[in-house]
Amino acid sequence: MSAQATNADEDVVLQIEDLKTWRNSPRGVARVVNGVSLRIQRGRTLAVVGESGSGKTMLARSIMGLIPEPPGIRAGGSVWFKGRDLRQLPEREMQKLRGDRIAMIFQDPMSSLNPVLPIGEQIAEVLVAHLGMTWPQANARALELLIDVGVPSPELRLKEYPHQLSGGLRQRVMIAIGMACRPDLLIADEPTTALDVSIQAQILRLMKRYQRENNMAMLFVSHDLGTVAGIADDIMVMYAGKVVEYGSAQQVLHSPRMPYTRALLRAIPRLDRKSRLQVIDGRPPDLTQLPQGCAFAARCEFAAEQCRERVPPLETHDGHGYACWMPVTETRGAEVVENKQ
Repeated sequence: MSAQATNADEDVVLQIEDLKTWRNSPRGVARVVNGVSLRIQRGRTLAVVGESGSGKTMLARSIMGLIPEPPGIRAGGSVWFKGRDLRQLPEREMQKLRGDRIAMIFQDPMSSLNPVLPIGEQIAEVLVAHLGMTWPQANARALELLIDVGVPSPELRLKEYPHQLSGGLRQRVMIAIGMACRPDLLIADEPTTALDVSIQAQILRLMKRYQRENNMAMLFVSHDLGTVAGIADDIMVMYAGKVVEYGSAQQVLHSPRMPYTRALLRAIPRLDRKSRLQVIDGRPPDLTQLPQGCAFAARCEFAAEQCRERVPPLETHDGHGYACWMPVTETRGAEVVENKQ
């Protein structure tokens, strides 16, 4: 989409067109993000799901401009944020946007938080840097943010270091930092992976509340379709660096067309499941040596000869897109996951 088209739609916060981010490796060039396009409107959540190595985190980091070059390679595409192509901005301008208009919650807060600075100082420095607050003002606001995200004994926690907090509390601190400047776009990279289910639910409710209050767009990265069922408006499934299915949460969860999406759904533990949990046989392909046809063909129970010879195009029908020569139909028993929205 052109810049003019992007600017015309004020509700579109993020627009990505044919994004390609590759990286050098000892085996050759790995095409970790290989032609991804998406758009997120204000107030909506797009969940990006897929196995480890599918390109989800690299996509999120590419948006933020956090891929070091080398080994990263900007192989093509554009990332439009509110009418500005982030890939064309100098690093100084990107630094102004990060943490302010675009915030990111990283997968492991223990490695993302500074181990030698107290929690309060890490929150306050964001407010000083981006909003021009004085340190006393920022410290007072940091306390308010900890109270807002439900951290117990917030006055005490302000003075503590990351290693003194539990995983759930560290994640709440990351959310407080991410939401400090009320961003237009929040990127959450598997923010609940290491947490127990009760804490997961609390974190998801907290993020949805912040989204409603700020009319914020959110990109939610996860490997678990069961988790995103309760937070996503739209879902995009990635495999081997490409988008293989996308649509509304209702379409993807209740009527998956791509066999890979169906396999992910069947791998979700469920209390009402009478049969054994099904796994996806095989491994994802080597991104430095992608197959000639569909990247999922070697693991797909429906694969035909053309699947191994030709890459399927990403076709869209009624807003539901999928890249498959042998799409799942009702006769093949598409799995259903409860959408908890």
